[in-house]
Amino acid sequence: MKIKLLVFLLALYPISILGQSTTIKSAEITFNFESKDVNGSISGFTSESTIDPENPENSKLKGSVTVKTIKTGIFLRDWSLKGGKYFDEDDYPKIYFESTSVSVTSDGFSVKGNVTIKNIDKPLTIVFKKNGNELVGTSTLYSSDFGINIKKKHEDNKVKIKMVLKLD
Repeated sequence: MKIKLLVFLLALYPISILGQSTTIKSAEITFNFESKDVNGSISGFTSESTIDPENPENSKLKGSVTVKTIKTGIFLRDWSLKGGKYFDEDDYPKIYFESTSVSVTSDGFSVKGNVTIKNIDKPLTIVFKKNGNELVGTSTLYSSDFGINIKKKHEDNKVKIKMVLKLD
């Protein structure tokens, strides 16, 4: 009887751990290149993230998207962006993000981490708000920080990012 009880308790242990955290089921990532007022999306999302809704600071966000999925609504522009002059999808097929810290804010949480585009790592902070079974995050980066110079001036390469992460 003691062995059965021990086996039962050990079987419940992983369930209780999994009950405290959740994973990202899917993501919708959109962007706006401000100086040209170009909206677009990127997909091909994969994730190794674990989110602890009770203690967000214990969460870890890690994932990638696929450059070949960039869409702006104009085929020739998309083709050009994926080419060697800009994102260079042949040599750098994915964009990566990995968190270094998660902190609670007054209306959600802030995720600090590193984004890697074209093998260049830069710090990035994403501010998330919970909306039902989704996390809605926003951030800003400059494409020129990653060797993607659409415009000459740094400030004219500003990209606003929005991501909607659907949780399990």
